[in-house]
Amino acid sequence: MNWLEIVGWAGSALLVWSLLQTRILRLRALNLVGCLILIGYNTAVQVWPMVGLNVVLAVINVWYLRKLLATRHDEQTYQVVEVGTGDAFLAHTLRVHAADIARFNPGFHWDPAAADRSAFLVVRADEVVGVMLSHAEPGSVAQVDLDYVTPPFRDFTPGEFVYRRSRLFTDRGFRRVVSPPGMIAPYYHRLGFRPEGGAYVLDLPVPATRG
Repeated sequence: MNWLEIVGWAGSALLVWSLLQTRILRLRALNLVGCLILIGYNTAVQVWPMVGLNVVLAVINVWYLRKLLATRHDEQTYQVVEVGTGDAFLAHTLRVHAADIARFNPGFHWDPAAADRSAFLVVRADEVVGVMLSHAEPGSVAQVDLDYVTPPFRDFTPGEFVYRRSRLFTDRGFRRVVSPPGMIAPYYHRLGFRPEGGAYVLDLPVPATRG
């Protein structure tokens, strides 16, 4: 096996591996790299139908990557929907993702009947992107119980639509948001939170008074 065949096999392996990814952004990026490698390989060995196929696939991947990156902070693409703490669809979502939730939030426990609870779903069209559950603590503090992102969107930060681009907390009189205790691989430093103790804290702006 010469070096050119090794390149071809590597490109094929990368293409297959990309299809095993659950994260949309990673899948598209790896698939694009695999297509580019195979374009080079098939051009070298002059297998033109495969060159054409991989060029088309590369263009498709570039189009989707551009769309994903262009809309990752778009409020029209990702919206926050408040649901009841005892909502049946919320319970279904928590049940379906229970194992993955426990992986990143080992101490998570949710009592929908407890007082001062809030529940939000971050959605893209009719697809659930994330779940945010919280409860009120003394001192105008919103304690987040769960901030969960579904696997396909884990390369994004859908929590920003709850914390930074809505008045979901300030309209309720909260002045601080505290991240879930013991959360694995938190991303709050990317949203303006500061570390405090074993958690991350976001100080919310005081709403402007209307004259």
